[in-house]
Amino acid sequence: MKTILTTEIIEKVKRACIDANLYQDEKIRSKMIESIEKEESPLGKEILSQLVKSAEISAKEELAICQDTGVSVFYVEIGEDVKIDGNDEENLSKISSAINEAVRQAYKEAYLRKSIVKDPLRRVNTNDNTPAMITFDIVKGDSLKVSFMAKGAGCENMSALKMFAPAVGIEGIKKFVVDTVIYAHANPCPPIVVGIGIGGSFEKVAYLAKKALFRHVGERHPDPFYANLELELLDLINKTGVGPQGFGGITTALDVMIEVLPCHIASLPVAINIDCHAHRMRTVVF
Repeated sequence: MKTILTTEIIEKVKRACIDANLYQDEKIRSKMIESIEKEESPLGKEILSQLVKSAEISAKEELAICQDTGVSVFYVEIGEDVKIDGNDEENLSKISSAINEAVRQAYKEAYLRKSIVKDPLRRVNTNDNTPAMITFDIVKGDSLKVSFMAKGAGCENMSALKMFAPAVGIEGIKKFVVDTVIYAHANPCPPIVVGIGIGGSFEKVAYLAKKALFRHVGERHPDPFYANLELELLDLINKTGVGPQGFGGITTALDVMIEVLPCHIASLPVAINIDCHAHRMRTVVF
């Protein structure tokens, strides 16, 4: 058994929240620079260059990459042989409390915008960006993996879910993805990163689409069938002409990632979760 202290979780997760919001991920930066070279639209090239420059200024000045510092989304993998503060009976509760405290401290110390309201209709701000949206997955082993994503509303609001009949097939899924991106247009601040969930059930497919976004750009699905589908969808999306910030071009998306689950014989759930060009994400492993 491995014992992990809540104080350690708070400190490391706090740092991850701050770093994700202030410093552009190197893989995203590399993909953006690569996109500048390939972009055919002069305006598209200029916009991509400005986005890269803006991220450089953010890092130098230690300012948020984007003013919308988002919902604090976490995907947590906890090993069966992990104890939090030496007690395995309250592991999930203690991790949740530690993560929320980390968010609370990070958003205060780094002067990040607090965007969470206590109630969806009465709209009173919690003033500390909590509660975080946390999903747990219990796995084998003695490690704790905490992945964080700052998810802005502009991209989150453009997400979509359809409960298809199986007869819609792959072509129907492709159309749904492309139509969703075209409808979203400039709202999610393209070039975007697209997470797609296929299968499961109504609630699980939305989870799959969000989980897909926790992969790094360029990280293909282990199944060659879905890896090829990711690349095909990326190509189709970039042929829509939406382009950087919706001003036209061939760089509408940086990547597409797919996650799948088994599903009912009469159902084909598909969910699309869109992230902006910043794709602010960090992972801490204990």
